[in-house]
Amino acid sequence: MNNHDPYAALKLKDYRRYFIGNLIVYFGVHMQTTAVGWDIYTRTNSELALGLAGLAQFFPVILLFLVSGHVADRFNRKWIVTFAVALIAIASMGLALISHYELDTRLIYVCLFMIGVARTFQQPARAALLPLIVPQKQFNNAVTWNSSGFHLASVLGPAAGGFCIKWFNGPTFIYVIDVFAALTFVCMLSTIRLHRKQVTQSQNNLSLKELAAGFHFIRRQQVVLGALLLDLFAVLLGGAVTLLPVYAEDILKTGPEGLGWMRAAPAVGALVMAFIIAHRPPMRRTGIVLLWSVVGFGVATIVFGLSKIFWLSLLMLFLTGAFDNVSVVIRNTLVQTLTPDELRGRVSAVNSMFIGASNELGGFESGIVAHWFGPVFSVVSGGIGTIAVVAITAVSLPKLRRQDRLEQDSAE
Repeated sequence: MNNHDPYAALKLKDYRRYFIGNLIVYFGVHMQTTAVGWDIYTRTNSELALGLAGLAQFFPVILLFLVSGHVADRFNRKWIVTFAVALIAIASMGLALISHYELDTRLIYVCLFMIGVARTFQQPARAALLPLIVPQKQFNNAVTWNSSGFHLASVLGPAAGGFCIKWFNGPTFIYVIDVFAALTFVCMLSTIRLHRKQVTQSQNNLSLKELAAGFHFIRRQQVVLGALLLDLFAVLLGGAVTLLPVYAEDILKTGPEGLGWMRAAPAVGALVMAFIIAHRPPMRRTGIVLLWSVVGFGVATIVFGLSKIFWLSLLMLFLTGAFDNVSVVIRNTLVQTLTPDELRGRVSAVNSMFIGASNELGGFESGIVAHWFGPVFSVVSGGIGTIAVVAITAVSLPKLRRQDRLEQDSAE
């Protein structure tokens, strides 16, 4: 325990550049996500329209995730990430023009689809790139700090987004900021040297078996599969983020500033939890910790759905972020440390598909249920469903329940 260095990964120069670049680009992403939600809802006053925004970004994941994983294992991952982020910058400029000239709302969905395509290729390549930047010994620490940076941006981005919408009387300026954030990340990525060379797949023929290799690998790793399924259904059912513009405008009546703080609250909780995890010795009884953290996520979601008090709503959103971050660290560490480098792109693509399904498809599910039964019913029933998923998982996957340390699996 005395040898544990919570800042081991940050002492590596190339990882520091990667970390800072991620922080900047995610800051822009979370500002833009806040702006898009506000933009669509104030244009349409429709929960269903918010759900369709998630669906527009999820379609590319379903269509392309197998191909994107294969591309990440066959071609240079740095270049894949570079081109994908550049495409995001182009789509963000499109959003800025749509907002400035008050063009048809349907064009927003076209830009979101473009962003979805870019992220479908970016996410597996970026996840599989990290083990090439950071040695195995510091990898778990790097995953934790990556999560910290992501959630720090998730705190600053939505809060800044909410205030900028008010100060600049609309979201146009935010979309422009995201363009510059994406280009900054591209510049910083170009200066990073890899710790070791990428291992490319040996077979040159493109076949269904090669495309589906990530699925086959995860199916054999029951602990990884259990963690992915648990996270998928928990966030799919229990996510309330998509409906935050509705809560800000109609239920809590806090306006865009309140929306910014509510968008930031889960990230504050996740950031606090990430620092706690980074400064503690390696996690023990990982399976039990994972299951109980998802239960906590579900309970906090239920209370948020019922709350009509702003500070209580913020507290519950804080707790959802804290509990969710435990799942993120466990899942990402398991996926990357157990996967051979030549399969990392395809396995990361499957992981990205699970993440996309839980976030974007979960947003669509929340919007549909809210459209028919109201936003409170949508959030509360989702939290109840999350707890039910934990109970089913705990009974059906005893190996996940008995999982102890992440480091043991990594060594194996």
